Amino acid sequence: MSDTATTKRSRRASMGPYGSVGKIVGELDDRLGVAKGGRIFLDKIFPDHWSFMLGEISLYSFVVLLATGIFLSLYYVPSTHQVIYHGSYAPLDGQWVSEAFRSTVNISFDVRGGLLVRQMHHWAADIFTGSIVVHMARIFFTGAFRKPRELNWTIGLLMLILAIFEGFIGYSLPDDLISGTGLRIGYSIAESIPFVGSYLVTFLWGGPFPGTGIIIPRFFIIHVLIIPLVLLGLLSAHLGLLVRQKHTQFRGEGRTEENVVGSPMFPTFMAKTTGFLLMVTAATALLGAFAQINPIWQFGSYDASKISYAVQPDWYMGWLDGALRIMPSWEFMNFGHTIPFEVFLPAVVFPGLIFTICFMWPALERRVTGDNELHNLLDRPRDRPKRTAAGAAMFALLFTLFAASSTDVLANFFKVSLNATLWFFRIAVIAIPIIVGLVTYQLCKEMQGVHGIGKRKRPVVVHRSADGEYSTTPAEPRPDDVHSELDPEPVPVRIDIEPLSNGGATVPESSPTGVRQVTR
Repeated sequence: MSDTATTKRSRRASMGPYGSVGKIVGELDDRLGVAKGGRIFLDKIFPDHWSFMLGEISLYSFVVLLATGIFLSLYYVPSTHQVIYHGSYAPLDGQWVSEAFRSTVNISFDVRGGLLVRQMHHWAADIFTGSIVVHMARIFFTGAFRKPRELNWTIGLLMLILAIFEGFIGYSLPDDLISGTGLRIGYSIAESIPFVGSYLVTFLWGGPFPGTGIIIPRFFIIHVLIIPLVLLGLLSAHLGLLVRQKHTQFRGEGRTEENVVGSPMFPTFMAKTTGFLLMVTAATALLGAFAQINPIWQFGSYDASKISYAVQPDWYMGWLDGALRIMPSWEFMNFGHTIPFEVFLPAVVFPGLIFTICFMWPALERRVTGDNELHNLLDRPRDRPKRTAAGAAMFALLFTLFAASSTDVLANFFKVSLNATLWFFRIAVIAIPIIVGLVTYQLCKEMQGVHGIGKRKRPVVVHRSADGEYSTTPAEPRPDDVHSELDPEPVPVRIDIEPLSNGGATVPESSPTGVRQVTR
């Protein structure tokens, strides 16, 4: 008998106190050899900083999406075939609607718990996309995308793009008036792509809008099968790389580029993350129970001759809607082709440019800074003013476009012309990001203790004379005033208050040397 077999047999014999469970685990390990890898996984350290929970929100909202989506798929009918509605919602009784719309209304009113699950699914989709955005923002502003984590940054961006497409397709499936209008816009965007647009819409819709009725069944397969499987693959790759490359962490006592300080996977982190899963699920359930979202029965089934007022898409599509609204009516006609720039530029070129910059940012920053080192410690945003200013300007641009998606509502509310509102946002979409970027850059410099560019604040000593007057003199440099590149703390300003020689003043007891030092 080999030494290996003898060792395994001895180990199984030593599992006697653990009973049948230990024996089963031993038998599995003999065949799969996962004990060593499992121990490494259970011993993995997770930093305790609260910002690392943002990624967990994405993960757990995705779990809620899968669970609620499976439930909804059992009752949803992906068909645009017209039928007469007879159900619990009396205002629609006797009206012609599509089977997709009827089945969604039936889920809401006739399936036990259907409305709760449907609204949980919709809220979870919003939370999933939003938490990815905030998580990616945390990664960007702290420099967690730097070497060796560029691939994980790319995976995160791909997941964000797929989440946006998945959300758009998902709220198109009920075939209500709002989702049908969104599909009409999506048709125009796809058709505006030069050379391939007409073939793409023919493949998806089967012909000129509204098509031959195949778009809903095809979107259903994409929504419940293709994109979720791709997301699961990307998520697995993301977590695998996370385990392989270890966590990043903020600078602090005991933290270096070579270690990770925090809680182990088992039992501490596993207990915390399980509780967090239940909290995310509970929060989504509360939203689904008490916060109405997408009441399609109030809109009615889609009719190409009708359109609603004061309706915007879900928030993650708002910036694209705003870009479409404020774009001037430009067209390019030549060589027998017409390219509608009013659609193609804001809905195809612009988002393509935004995400291209995001994908290329790690390489661009590495080229500009010449930094090719491995990084496991995170930056404070104030210590990277150019990166922070660029990120703030990008978010200002997207938020301004999001506001522009409600131009009709704003014009009506403020009693101004729609044309004036459009021109305001056309100017604001350029001016606001520039202003925000410059202000953010200056704030970061000020938080570093810098006046202007390249001038550092010098420590000063504030003297108070016997008659109560103050004067300042430059302080002698101290070793703790050095601004380290590895730990870029701002230079402190020392306020040394000299004891009064008269006037009955006394020196604080906490200052035995007669000088109180306050660092700010």
